[in-house]
Amino acid sequence: MASVEEGQVIGCHTVDQWKEHFQKGVESKKLVVVDFMASWCPPCRFIAPILVEIAKKMPHVIFLKVDVDELKSVAEEYTIEAMPTFLFLKDGKEVDRIVGANKDELQSKINLHGALTASA
Repeated sequence: MASVEEGQVIGCHTVDQWKEHFQKGVESKKLVVVDFMASWCPPCRFIAPILVEIAKKMPHVIFLKVDVDELKSVAEEYTIEAMPTFLFLKDGKEVDRIVGANKDELQSKINLHGALTASA
């Protein structure tokens, strides 16, 4: 049975929530896509529903949303300087990032890093 979190973008509003979901990504070996955004940022508002649509189609990827004003320490840890910034994490390590609301680039990077890999 699919968990409630599959196919949606999970908002992290506390550092504890962030750590919990980050850890789930590491343990599950799934790609984690983190949307670093701000409520006042127009491009962030533009890309948010697009990210939700992508998340619905890719339940094997974990999608997280972090408001940089709410979780400054997390944003600083990853040197987030512009919004939106999408971070791609595998095994807890950054494998890629996109700065800006480019939906085609976002989709192609998720496809690239989120491909279901058969264990060889």
